[in-house]
Amino acid sequence: MSTEILDVLIVGAGLSGIGAAAEIRRQFPAKKIAILESRDRLGGTWDLFRYPGIRSDSDMYTLGFKAKPWRKPKSIVDGPAILNYLREMADESGVASTIQYGKRVESADWSSARCEWTVTVRDRDGNTSTLHTRFLHLCTGYYSYTEAYRPHFEGEADFRGQIIHPQFWPENFEYTGRRIVVIGSGATAITLVPALAEKAAHVTQLQRTPSYVVNQPGVDPWARVLSKILPAAIVYPMVRWKHILLTSFFYRLARKYPRWFGQRLVDLAAEDLPKGYDVARHFKPDYNPWDQRVCAAPDGDLFQAISKGRVSIVTDTIDRFVPEGIKLNSGETLAADIVVTATGLKVLPLGAIQLSLDGKAVTLGDSMVYRGVMLSGIPNLVLTFGYTNASWTLRADLIAAYVCRLLDHFDRHGYHYAVPIRDSTVGEMPFIDFNSGYVLRALEGLPTQGDRFPWRVHQTYLRDLGVTRFRRITDPALQFGRAQS
Repeated sequence: MSTEILDVLIVGAGLSGIGAAAEIRRQFPAKKIAILESRDRLGGTWDLFRYPGIRSDSDMYTLGFKAKPWRKPKSIVDGPAILNYLREMADESGVASTIQYGKRVESADWSSARCEWTVTVRDRDGNTSTLHTRFLHLCTGYYSYTEAYRPHFEGEADFRGQIIHPQFWPENFEYTGRRIVVIGSGATAITLVPALAEKAAHVTQLQRTPSYVVNQPGVDPWARVLSKILPAAIVYPMVRWKHILLTSFFYRLARKYPRWFGQRLVDLAAEDLPKGYDVARHFKPDYNPWDQRVCAAPDGDLFQAISKGRVSIVTDTIDRFVPEGIKLNSGETLAADIVVTATGLKVLPLGAIQLSLDGKAVTLGDSMVYRGVMLSGIPNLVLTFGYTNASWTLRADLIAAYVCRLLDHFDRHGYHYAVPIRDSTVGEMPFIDFNSGYVLRALEGLPTQGDRFPWRVHQTYLRDLGVTRFRRITDPALQFGRAQS
């Protein structure tokens, strides 16, 4: 690995990493950048997950990059289509050549004297090496690629069938004509169930508690109409902003009138389900909309599968596994040949990279997030964490733009570092205002956010757009400096 000093090192070649590298390369073609990717291919989530029906809840007009407009009619697309889009972005922007595969970052130490990071990297053969960079941009996502959240159920060894976690779906796995039980009610389960039902004998979704599920058109009706009368260059920004504004509007409406909005989601689900279906039991959660993520069913695929009798929803708790399937606490036994444990992810802050400052280890939980981008007390480090209520890429694009503004400020004023300085009067709040299980399990190891700007992390694109792109880069909380002579 080269011993030259990089201007920017990006960790992770998924949506965030590819987008960040492309933006930096566009604005600063002379800067030396590199992307380190621990796996053998780019794509992150969209290369890792291979289970049937893998797709995004987000539309491609906002999940895609602003710099690479989505031109195809279908807006809710599957994983392979997203992966292909990412590959095109990497090739067209020229960042594909900057990716080094099979390189896992284990640690990074900041030198105050030299104003640079020394990064320790392990390759796929177990060999370690170091490189140096002036700026470190972590685009590692938020969960472990090698380990999922997988609770143990009593009696699993007695089960005669197969137990599979979606994160580790077997290649070419055959399930035609089999009875399948999917444990879970989150986005993965809502995606898997109707896809499996196309070939399985029957699919049962077993959930402890329901989720809100909305019927979302797979093809954007505005895009379909406008594309017939307007050039593509005009249609894309119009449809993109329509999605941004509507998503923001409905989120605000849901948070202001949660009981009414939640009931409206349940009523809409009832319209797509057979008459007399127990919608309140299976599609009415005991939490407010956006306390956890609202799941999307493209073109109502889940509701259609239920209506056709190919899918059943069971809301109950597990007593134990038995040879023929799963015994519930209600006494019922669900017969199964295959059990899919869509039980969630394991959050892995900063990709488990060990940070230190002049050799002294950093405890992530002691830091506070600055503008949702940097961490207090840690110089020249940016992390990308997307929205919980909108497309991940919307925030990733804003963060990439902020990094470019910061680099430009360095160049124009001769600065070598920037570090947020925490204000002791700012109150602490959880980093993520979300009560999904995978978040609650990880809060202790995450940084905090503050109770006011610039330490508050808002889940609002329009607000972030103004703050990140247009507000002055200088701030009393952000200290700039130069290396010691």
